[in-house]
Amino acid sequence: MAGSDLPKVLAFDVFGTVVDWRTSITAESADFLARIGRADLDPATFTDNWRRRYLTGMAAYAKSGRDFTILDVLHREMLDETLTDAGVDPATLDDGLLQDWTFAWRRLAPWPDSVEGLTRLKGRFPIVTLSNGNIALMLDMARRGRLPWDAIMGAEVTRAYKPDPRAYLGTAEVLGLSPQEVCLVAAHHSDLAAARACGLKTAFVSRPMEYGGRPAPDANLAQDWEWSADSLTDLAGKLGC
Repeated sequence: MAGSDLPKVLAFDVFGTVVDWRTSITAESADFLARIGRADLDPATFTDNWRRRYLTGMAAYAKSGRDFTILDVLHREMLDETLTDAGVDPATLDDGLLQDWTFAWRRLAPWPDSVEGLTRLKGRFPIVTLSNGNIALMLDMARRGRLPWDAIMGAEVTRAYKPDPRAYLGTAEVLGLSPQEVCLVAAHHSDLAAARACGLKTAFVSRPMEYGGRPAPDANLAQDWEWSADSLTDLAGKLGC
């Protein structure tokens, strides 16, 4: 793609694209399940069930009529629901323990290529988050994982969760750019499809281990994205960084 067609800003999905949520949450959940006396529950299955609630919940959020609520709060609600489904009454557990378990989503580890890839990309483009994570969550994650964002944006800024069009269009507006001047970088075809429908450019980053090697739930939504890469360092190379 010619230099004149390059985006002015790269906006990143974070969960799954930049950080490895499944490995991190599985490891922490194993510890928390042991602490509540339920080491019999498989932590990977528990993590998958918790994440599944997020995926279905975000798709339905815009239609719910609920006032905007930050992701930390939604993660806690989803944890309570996941525990209940597993036969554990969250009301019998220490609230501080449940809050710390919820904040495991603030402690996600980057994929091995993420810091180097972001740093290289930042040398040529402003890099911002376009995530459903709230600002405090994203700030903790960035500090812990050395993620070099130029700005933390996303749902708490636009007051809308992806895939709501307001999440994408609002981000471009806050940046003072037209949608086509922003490129969403994501490992999820559904996210990229929603961004493309709003006029954004798209860059797909393959993360085959996001779901433990299982096919992604949105694999059927793949398109011919403007860029496709095997990692963020690979994307940096393709963008001349």
